[in-house]
Amino acid sequence: MLKRLQGMFTNDIAIDLGTANTLVYIKGKGIVLNQPSVVALDKGSGKVYAVGAEAKAMLGKTPDQIAAIRPMKDGVIADFEVTEYMLREFIKMAQKKRHFIAPRIVVCVPSGITEVEKRAVRDSAKHAGAREVFLVAEPMAAAIGVGLPVDQPSGNMIIDIGGGTTEIAVIALNGIVCDTSIRVGGDELDEAIVSYIKKNHNLLIGDQTAENIKKTIGSAHKFDDEREMEVKGLYQVSGVPKTMKISSMEIREALQEPIQAICDALKQSLEQTPPELAADIKDRGIVLTGGGALLKGLPELLREQTDLPINLMDDPLFCVVLGTGKILDDFDRFRPVIMKGGRT
Repeated sequence: MLKRLQGMFTNDIAIDLGTANTLVYIKGKGIVLNQPSVVALDKGSGKVYAVGAEAKAMLGKTPDQIAAIRPMKDGVIADFEVTEYMLREFIKMAQKKRHFIAPRIVVCVPSGITEVEKRAVRDSAKHAGAREVFLVAEPMAAAIGVGLPVDQPSGNMIIDIGGGTTEIAVIALNGIVCDTSIRVGGDELDEAIVSYIKKNHNLLIGDQTAENIKKTIGSAHKFDDEREMEVKGLYQVSGVPKTMKISSMEIREALQEPIQAICDALKQSLEQTPPELAADIKDRGIVLTGGGALLKGLPELLREQTDLPINLMDDPLFCVVLGTGKILDDFDRFRPVIMKGGRT
């Protein structure tokens, strides 16, 4: 009866607290918020000017006294106070109206998170207004989000490539049998592009420009239709703005190192997989999710390197938050997937 009454006066929330984006799912409503994990604030007073998309538009463009920062780094909290404020604002945006009872919140975290990092996420969510906080490993949430039978004894392998981490896991019987979590994701791909263009063209570009290049002409595998695009930046030789043409072949070369790190992590995870589950993976293939999975040619490269079927999901950016939402909607069924020490 108490639970039913609480459900009438609160909206339970599922959050994919990502390095690049934060997505919020409300029970009974679905995904209600998708915002960049960015906060713009005054360095001296700490006053917040903007959160989310408005703050992201300020990245690299603010005067000295204002900093547009990303409080999440490699999938975990880098700035506790700013993350707490960001969460509170996103929860306000998502709920639209105040409720009598604080919400129960389920938050996704990297599978390789430490106990200290778990505590930081729990405390941030608590201070942002949660009644109870539950933590779920990102690959488990992604697997549930795409509809894999995580409670069965058969093996399912999933790769979730986010902004700060790549999570690779083999899942069976509501648990992660073996997992590999590396701090390589979309951010490292952007940084690789910035570094390559600076080194080879003496052109300084920002992270947002690098992200646009990655989305427009970036690829992990060779294609027949190679492309070019104009890139604007600060030319180091003369110190003035300049426009240059950059080819997709160059960007593929720039991305080679972080992409290979993902491939190596996948091979390592396959080597750790028990033989019986490996046979299931051979038959079913590997599921690919996360925003980083949208890099052109990545499924083809992974297929080439492993000789296994690679299944890129529709809307891979939303798989984790949808899985977290399913856990919220049927909490008793999915209670076994909550991380140990992941409740407060």
